Amino acid sequence: MSFANLSHLAQEQPLRVLLVNAGEADTLTWAGLAQPLRLAARVRPQQLVLDVCTPQQLLDGPHHSLPNHSWHIALLVADETQAPLPQQQIRAVIERCRGAQFWGGVGAGVLWLAQAGLMGGVRIALPWNLYGDAEDIDARAILAPNLFEIDGPHLSCCGGGASADFALTLVEALYGANVQAEIKEALCIDKVRGPEERQRVALQARFGALQPKLSEAVTLMEANIEEPLSTDDIAGLVGLSRRQLERLFKQYLGSLPSRYYLELRLQRAKQLLLETNHSIVQVGLMCGFSSGSHFSTAFGALFGNTPREERQRKLTG
Repeated sequence: MSFANLSHLAQEQPLRVLLVNAGEADTLTWAGLAQPLRLAARVRPQQLVLDVCTPQQLLDGPHHSLPNHSWHIALLVADETQAPLPQQQIRAVIERCRGAQFWGGVGAGVLWLAQAGLMGGVRIALPWNLYGDAEDIDARAILAPNLFEIDGPHLSCCGGGASADFALTLVEALYGANVQAEIKEALCIDKVRGPEERQRVALQARFGALQPKLSEAVTLMEANIEEPLSTDDIAGLVGLSRRQLERLFKQYLGSLPSRYYLELRLQRAKQLLLETNHSIVQVGLMCGFSSGSHFSTAFGALFGNTPREERQRKLTG
């Protein structure tokens, strides 16, 4: 599901967003999320109301009397190092957040929602270093490696520096590129990473202890971008059957190996288009596409624009 699906919320007058800070106020996870949204509320004061509170304030303070459906977007936020809230409190906070049209978590908040059994079958962007804590998830969530995700009404972000990218993507989806550009300028942010970008951490650290075969398979993919291997080849090299490999990818990455591999190659192509002067044809070949039309079609399906339009962004950016 695309963040463009949030755009209808911009018609709400005002749009009401709830941020529940269950951690420290000075963490990057919190500041990266809250600051862009605070600026958006200043730029669009009639259109956006931002409610910020702690869990205790949500349950007992000035926000406790508001009905759950008062908020269109509600997010439970905590840095990945934050200790969990008391069970009774966290259940009450989550119940309130779930009344919003779109709801979810940022940082450790994502893990707490999953542990509450509310993310079964949902793609979630969990901080990679909390993967070891995800084994006790009651209803199996799909651990997507992306910086942030939207799946139905569920929003999730891995936190840290990605919180700012997530917040600015929300701003663009709701109020357009011009408002986003104004906030980027105010915060001295040059580039916003998109939802399709992955957490930049070694695969071994992310999956190694949990699923070494999965880590090995993705490493093989990353090492063979120009001449892609077949799914059967990868399965054989890591010592699994094709079906076993597909089951691992589906469970932990929410994708088939072939699809995941294609997205890796397209991510690399996008990077080359923006960071090098190789021709579009050369970029396609370097990323395993022998047909220019196949490259353009696949690129457009993932990113929403053509390789030529992506290159134009570099020239005019």
